[in-house]
Amino acid sequence: MLSQSLSDLSAKLRRPDGRAVEWRVAEGYVDYPEAVAFMEARAAAIAAGEAPELIWLLEHPPLYTAGVSSKDDDLLDAGRFPVHRSGRGGQFTYHGPGQRVAYVMLDLNHRGRDIRAFVRGLEQWIIGALAEFNVPADVRDGRVGVWVERKGPGWSREDKIAAIGVKVRKWVSFHGISLNVEPDLTHFGGIVPCGIQEHGVTSLVDLGVPATMDEADEALKVSFRRVFGDVG
Repeated sequence: MLSQSLSDLSAKLRRPDGRAVEWRVAEGYVDYPEAVAFMEARAAAIAAGEAPELIWLLEHPPLYTAGVSSKDDDLLDAGRFPVHRSGRGGQFTYHGPGQRVAYVMLDLNHRGRDIRAFVRGLEQWIIGALAEFNVPADVRDGRVGVWVERKGPGWSREDKIAAIGVKVRKWVSFHGISLNVEPDLTHFGGIVPCGIQEHGVTSLVDLGVPATMDEADEALKVSFRRVFGDVG
């Protein structure tokens, strides 16, 4: 059962007309410049009323992206993978095989025109998807993304399992989220992920959850419906 706070958030973020969001899964790896060009065009078409909203799920080949708040010192190994400067919010992040990227093209004109609430919705979307695998996760003040707490005899730490970086133009969002299903976690070593040095990164498989990409997609779909409404 949804908590009252999530219920209130969902009521704000759902379209009053109940129109379903297109849900698309790309085959193979999608190059980053190709993805950005597509998002730019689709967001413009949504703003003009010429295309429906879209959630686009894909995987990228290994690469780093630098958001508008990125610091050059956080790129530790510039020659490791291609580096793409991005107009999304946030700092450096990694994308690659085994990581589910979900690009979120929603028309906030019909979803409350509240960017803070929209970002909270993205967070709750991820948290809800992880709950489908019985993985407790949450957000932390001053740290972007979604985090899990890990404990053992005499130790505990918090690792990041999902990143968020969005852009909004004419109240239409693009860019989105990335959830670590089974990426090569050593690939994050070429950057300081999101500018945070004192914490690590993890994935579902790293946590002992042998999830497939299809299973992650289904969990994301179930959770998306709870927060943002129907998909088709």
